Amino acid sequence: MTDLNAFLEPGMFVRHPNEPDWGLGQVQSVIMPRITVNFREVGKVVINGSQVALVPVFDEE
Repeated sequence: MTDLNAFLEPGMFVRHPNEPDWGLGQVQSVIMPRITVNFREVGKVVINGSQVALVPVFDEE
């Protein structure tokens, strides 16, 4: 399986495609396949990057 999040780096802003209520998140660390993201509405979450393709946000709100 192709790594869906290979371009992510700490500091980037993302959204979870299946959890819009979590709001904007900032990538804290990327240790594939684990991606730690601090979301505005739910706090720190560890994402399995081989299962979820996070959506990059280039125009921070």
